[in-house]
This record gives sequence, structure tokens and C-alpha cells, in this order.
Amino acid sequence: MCIIIVKQHKQQLPTANLKRSAQINRHGLGIVWLDTFEVSYHKSQDWKLLKTTRPFIAHFRLATIGKVGRENTHPFVCGKNTDELLMMNGTIRELGNWRECDTKILAGKLGDIPRHKWKENLSQYDCRFVTINKRTRTFQLYNKSLWTKDRNTWYSKDNVIQENLVAVYGTLKRGFGNNYLLRGSSYIGKGETKNRYPMVASGIPYVIDNEGKGHNIDIELYAVSDTTLAELDSLEGHPTWYRRRPIDVRVNGKTWSAWLYFNIKEKVRGRPLLKSYRRPMYELNTPQTFTFADTPSYTPQWRLNQFDSESAVQQEGQIECPDCYQPLLERTPVDFECQDCSTIWTIEELREKGITL
Repeated sequence: MCIIIVKQHKQQLPTANLKRSAQINRHGLGIVWLDTFEVSYHKSQDWKLLKTTRPFIAHFRLATIGKVGRENTHPFVCGKNTDELLMMNGTIRELGNWRECDTKILAGKLGDIPRHKWKENLSQYDCRFVTINKRTRTFQLYNKSLWTKDRNTWYSKDNVIQENLVAVYGTLKRGFGNNYLLRGSSYIGKGETKNRYPMVASGIPYVIDNEGKGHNIDIELYAVSDTTLAELDSLEGHPTWYRRRPIDVRVNGKTWSAWLYFNIKEKVRGRPLLKSYRRPMYELNTPQTFTFADTPSYTPQWRLNQFDSESAVQQEGQIECPDCYQPLLERTPVDFECQDCSTIWTIEELREKGITL
């Protein structure tokens, strides 16, 4: 789905943001240097070029339409006007083909439209755009409400800004059915809560906010974006069923402050107190409706909406990761992600491993 980064100041961007941009969007990097308005094209792994005080607009591509290569790396010239350039984050399905990406074709069409009508035309798409004029040395962001501003830098999406630490202990852990929500998030490691808490299980686990009782709960620690945190809140029914609050956890020999979801409805009631929850209870990517005491059945609507597309690969014959033999799920038409080790495989790489799709 790509990402556009607009940096106008002299401060260097966080290395983690740039590295994640390249890891998630690895099919090409285009840069407009705002001090000279020169354009350069690179591979995504050349992201260290952006560890600079120079201002720039950068586009990391993740191919969804059009083949991977320099010819489909943003920005694109708008028609015959070589001074006007276009970058896009999003997908327009009715444009593009196996050879040319949708943004390249859209840029060609913009060249036939009067400049003052560009905003009207681009606003019809649920995408993020930026146009650059090399002659006047100006640029313009479109659909600005869809962008994220962090430390005076504009990002067309926030999945590379992962500043929220979350400790998970149940079905969000690796190998469990809800871990797909953390794909693209940064896995920091396994550890445990610094203090003891009671954890019980009734089909799924609950940690109760009664510090000092129970065990140091086994957890996995992730750095997540604001969008991912909101999705986790929806899954957990925060703040009416679960409620998250920051606690201290120990991971990799360090103490971290991280969000942890506590169930505010459940009580210990003499049940066994657990340290870890290990047994997967649900089929991977199968939507569940959990019936809780004192609350109606709850399945987030976005979870139901995602089911058909995300489970399609598994329904049509299981594709396994060549490294760990766990299920692969389709990320885009040209690559897949392992549900266990989080390795991303392109179609070409899978074929080289002898896997027939």
C-alpha cells in the first residue's frame, strides 16, 4: 500500500521509522529533495539515504498493481508537463494493469486536466496524494485529513510510527488466532510482568487488575501504531469489557512500561491462577463470537469484514512458510507473510523454494 513521508525540517527522522518504511514497502524508493527539487530513484533497502538533515518527500512502494521495477517507482510525470510530479499512497483498482501501476496511469490523466481542477478530481479517491512542481519549487498534499503528522513530519499512514508499547498474553500472542492484528508491528520479545497478577481462563484468558496476587504473567511485547492500538481496543472491548493501563514488564533484561489489557468484569472466584496461556483455542483467522458473562456476544464488525479476503489463501489449499512450515497469508497479489516468524515471501522467492501457488 506504500507510504509517503514529507520532511521539511533539518532534524533527522527516527531510524526505526525509516527502516520500517523500507521493510514494509520494499518495492522501490523515490525521493524529491526539497532543497534542490531534484528527483532520485533507488531500491527500498537504500533507506539510509534518508538519514539526513536535508528536507525531502520520499515514497516507499509496496506493489499492488503493476510490476516491480524502476518504471513503476514514484513519482511520475503528469502527462506532458515534465515539471509536475505525482505520488500516491493507496490503490485505484480500475486503473493500472500487470505492467503499469495505477498511479502512473493516473498521472498521465492528470496531465489532460486543468491544474485548478486537480484537487476536485483527486478528492474522489480514498487515497493520499502529493503533487510536486519542480519549476515553482512547490508541492501540495491532497486528502490531508487522511495523513498523520508526527514531530513536524507528514506521513501518509501511521503504521511506521510505532510508539505505543503493548504487552499481550492471550490470543494476540504468536501462533494464536488474533496475532494477525500485530502483523507489521515491531516484535520486541518475550518476557513477564514485573509484578504479580491473577490470570484465569474460561475458554480464553483474563488478567484481573489485582496486583500482588497470582504470578508474573508471561507476555510478548510489541511496539504498535496508533491505528493498531485502536484495533486492539476494539477487539478487547476497551474500556467497557477490558481496560488497558500501563504496567512494568521485563523483556530482554530491561524494564519497559507497556499497556496491558485487564478484564474488569471477571473475578477470581477460587479458580486456578495461571502464569501463561499456551493452548490455541480457535482456528486461525476464523471469526469467533465469544459469549461473556454479564455482556452480550461481541465480534467487532471490522473483524467480520476482513474474514473473506484474509482467509482466502488458507481456504484454497494451505501454503506453508519454507522456513518454519507455518501458514502463509496473502498480503498483496505479489507477496505473503508467515503467521509465525513474520517473514515476508514474494511469489518469485516461493517459486525458487519449489512451492507451486
